[in-house]
Amino acid sequence: MSENTPDPKPEPAKDPEPSGVDLARVALRAAKEQARARGDAARQKKQARRGGLRSGAHADGRDPMALGSAINRLITERGWETPAAVGGVMGRWPQIVGDDLANHCVPEKYDEDERVLIVRCDSTAWATNLRLLAPQLVARLNEDLGHGSVRLIKVLGPAGPAQRFGPLRAPGSTGPGDTYG
Repeated sequence: MSENTPDPKPEPAKDPEPSGVDLARVALRAAKEQARARGDAARQKKQARRGGLRSGAHADGRDPMALGSAINRLITERGWETPAAVGGVMGRWPQIVGDDLANHCVPEKYDEDERVLIVRCDSTAWATNLRLLAPQLVARLNEDLGHGSVRLIKVLGPAGPAQRFGPLRAPGSTGPGDTYG
């Protein structure tokens, strides 16, 4: 090589970007650390106010835990983060969809395996309206819950009337549907 040409610098080795399971592990670890930090801070504040709650001379695993911290720990340990978040959505349904829609459509169930939210409407007109709004509603729910939490909204119409048994019914009759055949 000549004296005027600079030596080529070796390129630093690039670490492969984490993907799939590795990303999930990193995210879970970060969430656990944040939850633990929030729980520890709240516990320390309460202990400072009360003069310190302890089961004995030194802090150990038998010490009382705040109810919120215990519930958060249970949710994290059991992997119930998504169902708990969806339950929160069901509680905030009027704020998410608006009062008009909330008065006529109610979320009934969330299927975690299929990631489907089942909503029942009180009339077929409102069911049709919700079916038209479903893509925007799925996008809004995924903003709140995290991408991919809700894949589909299944809209159910009004439930049929309950079958009543009375003096004018034939024994063993299943209602008006069995008269033709």
